[in-house]
Amino acid sequence: MADVMVVGGGLAGSEAAWQIARRGVRVTLVEMRPVVMTPAHTTGDLAELVCSNSLGSDALESASGVLKEEMRILGSLIMRCAEGSRLPAGSALACDRRRFAHLVTAYIERCPNVKVVRNEVRSIPCGLPAVVIATGPLTSDSLAGAIEDLAGTGRLYFYDAVAPVVTAESCDMTRAFWGSRYGRGGDDYLNCPMTKEEYDRFYDALVSARCAPVHGFEDTRVFEACMPVEVLARRGRETLVYGPMRPVGLVDPRTGARPHAVVQLRREDQAGSLLNMVGFQTRLAWDEQRRVFRMIPGLERAEFVRYGVMHRNTYINSPELLRPTLQFRSCDPLLFAGQVTGAEGYLESAASGLVAGVNAARIAVGREPVVFPEETVHGSLCRYITGPPPGAFAPMNANFGIMPRPEGKLKGKAARREIATRALLRMRDFEKPLQTGVEEIL
Repeated sequence: MADVMVVGGGLAGSEAAWQIARRGVRVTLVEMRPVVMTPAHTTGDLAELVCSNSLGSDALESASGVLKEEMRILGSLIMRCAEGSRLPAGSALACDRRRFAHLVTAYIERCPNVKVVRNEVRSIPCGLPAVVIATGPLTSDSLAGAIEDLAGTGRLYFYDAVAPVVTAESCDMTRAFWGSRYGRGGDDYLNCPMTKEEYDRFYDALVSARCAPVHGFEDTRVFEACMPVEVLARRGRETLVYGPMRPVGLVDPRTGARPHAVVQLRREDQAGSLLNMVGFQTRLAWDEQRRVFRMIPGLERAEFVRYGVMHRNTYINSPELLRPTLQFRSCDPLLFAGQVTGAEGYLESAASGLVAGVNAARIAVGREPVVFPEETVHGSLCRYITGPPPGAFAPMNANFGIMPRPEGKLKGKAARREIATRALLRMRDFEKPLQTGVEEIL
C-alpha cells in the first residue's frame, strides 16, 4: 500500500502523521522548512510555536481545558510533548517552545511508520490513498495558489500578530513583581503595574506610534484574538484596562493596592530567562516597540530578543468545501487540517489534525471515516468550521458557545461543568472502537 501523505509539519500536520502511524499506516510527512523558511519561523523543527508559548487554559471550566483532556484520551502526541515541556503559568498550559518542538520532532523522526521529507509541495498531491493538507497560516505562495484554484474562491488570507519577548534579567524587579491573578497558579507571571498617570502616558504613545508597513493590512481580516495591541487600544482609552492589561486579582506589594493597569509577562523557557509580553502582539515598527514598551514600569531597560511582527494567515472557506470528517467535498481522499481550515489556535489546530489523521488512516485501509460527536469539543469545532455559518465565515477558537447546551435550566458555571462532563464521557465512549489496531509508540 502506498503511503498516506501529510503536507505541513506544524502542530496539525505532526498530530495527523502521528495518528496515522499509530494505526499501522505508513505516512510521509512533508515539511518545507528549513529548505524554504517562512517570515515567522526560525528553525526547521516540527511544530514550532510562533505566536505564543501558551496552549491556553488547562482548567475543565474552559472549553480549552476540555479539548486538552479529549486529546489526552485520544493519545495525542502534541499533548504528550506539551506536558513534557510544561512551564509554570497558573491555570494555563505554557511550554518551553524549543523543548516542545524538539520533543515533537524527535517522536516523529523515530516513529517507524513515518518518513519525514524536507521539501516544498507546490501542488495538491494526487494518486495516494489519502492526503492531509495541514500547511497552516504560512502556506507557501505556490501551494496557496493551488489551494485557491481547487477551492475556487477569492481571498484566502488574513493577518496575525506576534508579541515581543524580552530577557528576564533586563526587567527591573524593584518595579515589577511576580504573581497570578487571585493567586491562581502561584508566582507564574511577572507583573508590571501602572498608575493612572503612567497608563495615560503609555496609551498616548502607543496609539500614536508608527507601524511597520503591511501591504493591504487595512483591507484584510484580523482575527480578534490576534488583534495588534495598538489597534485594540484605538477602540477606546480604557479598552486595554478591561482587556490584556486588566489589573483585577492583583495587588502591587509596593503599595498594597490594586494598580490601575498591569502588563503581564510569561516565561518562554524552562529557566525563565526569557519572558513573553502577554497580549502585546503588535505591528509597530521595531524602533517604536523599543521606545513605547520601555515606557512600561519595570521594562525601562528591557532587552528585546524578539520583536513583535505581523504575518499572513491562510484559511479556506471550510463550510462550503469540507465535510465534518474534514474531507474535501469533491475529493474523498483529500483532507484539510489546522489553521487552514479556520480552526484558530494551537490546540484547536492540533485537534483538527487529530481528526484528519484518524480519518485519513481509515480511508487508507478501506474503512469509513468517522464524524466526531458534536457533544465533544472536537466534534463541535468540526461542525462549526464545516457547517453553514450564521454570517461571514471566520476562524474560531474552542468555546462552550459552539457546543450543544445542556438540557434544563442550567446556566453559568453549572452549565459549563455539565457540558465538560458530558463531552468527556462521550469522548471516552467514542474513543474505544477507534483504538482497534492502534499501536502504542514510545
